[in-house]
Amino acid sequence: MENLNLDVKDLIDDPDMQSAELDEIKLSRSKTVKGLILFLVCSIIGIVVFFGSVTHADGSSETVFSFLYNSFLNLFGQGVYWILVLLIGLNFILHVYCKYIDKGKHSNILFDVYSNDNVVHTVLFALGFFYVLVYSLWLTAGVDAPELIVGDMTGGNVIPPVCKGVFGIIIIGAIFMPFLLNYGVLEIIGVLLEPLMRPLFKVPGKAALDATASFVSSSSLGVLITNRLWKNNVYTEKEMVAIMTGFSAVSIGFAGLVIETAGCGKDFAKIYFISFIMVFLVEIIMVRIPPIRWKKDVFYNGKEQTPEDRKGEAKYTSKTIPTGCGRAVKRAAIARGVPKDIGLSLKDSVVIMPQVLTMISAIGVSAMIIAEYTPIFTWLGYIFQPLLMVCQVPDAAAIAPSMPVGLAEMFLPVLVMNGTAATVAISYQARVFVCLVSMVQIIFFSETIVVMLSTKMPISLKELIICFVERTSSSRRQQQSCWLPSRRSSSGNCWYASLKERS
Repeated sequence: MENLNLDVKDLIDDPDMQSAELDEIKLSRSKTVKGLILFLVCSIIGIVVFFGSVTHADGSSETVFSFLYNSFLNLFGQGVYWILVLLIGLNFILHVYCKYIDKGKHSNILFDVYSNDNVVHTVLFALGFFYVLVYSLWLTAGVDAPELIVGDMTGGNVIPPVCKGVFGIIIIGAIFMPFLLNYGVLEIIGVLLEPLMRPLFKVPGKAALDATASFVSSSSLGVLITNRLWKNNVYTEKEMVAIMTGFSAVSIGFAGLVIETAGCGKDFAKIYFISFIMVFLVEIIMVRIPPIRWKKDVFYNGKEQTPEDRKGEAKYTSKTIPTGCGRAVKRAAIARGVPKDIGLSLKDSVVIMPQVLTMISAIGVSAMIIAEYTPIFTWLGYIFQPLLMVCQVPDAAAIAPSMPVGLAEMFLPVLVMNGTAATVAISYQARVFVCLVSMVQIIFFSETIVVMLSTKMPISLKELIICFVERTSSSRRQQQSCWLPSRRSSSGNCWYASLKERS
């Protein structure tokens, strides 16, 4: 590859630019200084926003990101619910038009968004619109509505905290995500994790970037990035499935929402760090068992992967950190610029937001209705209760019904747990456990399953459900050592021992 000179005006950021291409770029002195400044400033902003905390006058604290999106939502008051109605209603109308009226006669971006939809999407989109409309009329206009939809344990447990929260998360996340994604932070993380990926997870080092992007942005972003690289023949079928089902984890912002809802917000950093580690530990197991193990090492173009294709994958050397820093500076130097990156990020978020909000409202409220008015999840919980008891998880019987609902939506376990907590006291440690399991499960219908199936990835719905069950079981086993009582202390001697409920 010829060396690239940054004085060429048309050289702009390429989201798919590989590490080897970055290594070949030769920066002028002025471009190096510019890249270094952008890398440092943008990285600091991103890290402070997503990992920094704000302490309030009453002594409570929250992440800067949480403070920002809550402040953003407060600007609209109850009007935010009608924004949800508008977005979800527009999504339903566009879906019907593109799928059943236009039918691709006029190929455009809208048809591309809805081209993979089917009758199931029609039902879910209509249901999501109906739920949000009824709830908004009841809350803001005083219109009578059935308790089944607007009750505190059904619509009231999904629409205000989740749908409204996700709206704020997507908007504020779109503004600040470029600071972490586009200005070098991922390059350093990728270089540090790269030598571990093949031996531990049987995937190339590049997957570290996909995984990290999912954590700091969204699970859907991780899925879409991975799908793009698969179609570019960067990943094989097995690698792509392993990355999508294993590393497309819950984002920082949404994790904060889950942890806060569970009443564990003061320990956000510790809980999120543990979930980060657990995702990787569970994936070590997942890539070595079916159905992932059965997938083929074949690229998108049909070429089979050979040992030669794996040569040159990075190993730890004295140049590892300098290489990561060099790539970070180069990534920042060739970036489009902060205003343009934020604009593009907001544009992409606006495109996906209506569908995400619709699916959350449709599946979330429906699942909560089933959980509240039927014994289905209680029955399913009986399957998991023995395993929880064997692992000596606190309040196993009380939290068991929350375990299977994660398949519908990863936020639902804490909602079901909160519903149970209204009549049964649930310990702080048990709440932490539910948070961790829900964030590690990864696979759920309201978002990741829908996105995965829409990408036409080589894995069936049946296999995705099997992966969900395997991840749920594996995550509990990974936590077992933490939940077993210590021989030296009746209260235990593990990381969660410091997670005491604080009054």
